[in-house]
Amino acid sequence: MRRRDFLRHAALTAPIFAGGCIGFTRSSEAPIDMLRPGKWTAHRPMPDGRQEVAVVTFGDRIVVIGGFGELGAAVATVEAYHPPTDAWEGLVPLPAPVHHPAAAVLDGRLFALGGYGDRLPPWRVLRTVYEYDPPRLSWATRAPLNIARGGLAAAVVGNRIHAVGGADGSALDVHEAYDPVTDRWTRLAPLPIARDHLAAVSFQGRLWAIGGRSSFAGTQYPNVDIYDPATDRWEAGPSLPQGRGGLAAVALENSIFVFGGEAPFRIFDATEMYEVAGRRWIAKEPMPTPRHGIGAAWLDGRIWIPGGATSPGLARTAANEAYQP
Repeated sequence: MRRRDFLRHAALTAPIFAGGCIGFTRSSEAPIDMLRPGKWTAHRPMPDGRQEVAVVTFGDRIVVIGGFGELGAAVATVEAYHPPTDAWEGLVPLPAPVHHPAAAVLDGRLFALGGYGDRLPPWRVLRTVYEYDPPRLSWATRAPLNIARGGLAAAVVGNRIHAVGGADGSALDVHEAYDPVTDRWTRLAPLPIARDHLAAVSFQGRLWAIGGRSSFAGTQYPNVDIYDPATDRWEAGPSLPQGRGGLAAVALENSIFVFGGEAPFRIFDATEMYEVAGRRWIAKEPMPTPRHGIGAAWLDGRIWIPGGATSPGLARTAANEAYQP
């Protein structure tokens, strides 16, 4: 492996919503795994850069939903990436533009959840839930979220989609689950800490809510909370080495990986893995392109991270990189 400085700092400059800011790259503070760091590879970029997207595996493709396009405009764009051919294709757009949505796949059905619908703050929060219908090449409207919100996270546990956190002007502790059979949302035990821009995964039969923040300039949470659907209760899990929002996460059979994220004036290139045996987070090979506003999905033995932003605020990228553990 080519040795890398896991504590490098690089100056980055980009506009945010009100004026400019200076950011720097921040790597992980977790112990470094020098024996099995993993490997990153670059692949065909997205047709257009987007950030604050939802990313899922759907069949044999990685699907990227919504996000910020040029100048911070919400887009209805949905695109799919096919790893064997290194090719992108456009899918049917969402019924309306959205950024900061969540997405999930349950029983072969693709859902897009919530988000925001406007260019500049204060954003219009959405309750909308859409399901993609491949045979009809269309999106169908399903039962809306109980609480409108963007910057939420979603994961499938058992036979339900759990949607946690998000914001409607302030961070929320909302937790609700969707049953596609009844087309109904049910309110469940709220998050222990209200936050948005968090990540969520299903791991070993439970829901993990990872990181997040109270606001862009507010508290950046390292907290990991674990929900047991059998008891409808949360318990504290292993905290991240550093608090941040805008990160992505993927759960494999025996590990959880988290990637990137942002905090005020900082962008993270961190790749970190939760090591079950040691009950700790360890640092892996950093992301080649530090990013936030991302999603991640597992396919063909790799974790794919397309799009995102390379500086705090609006700095969309078309980067498409894959991590092989």
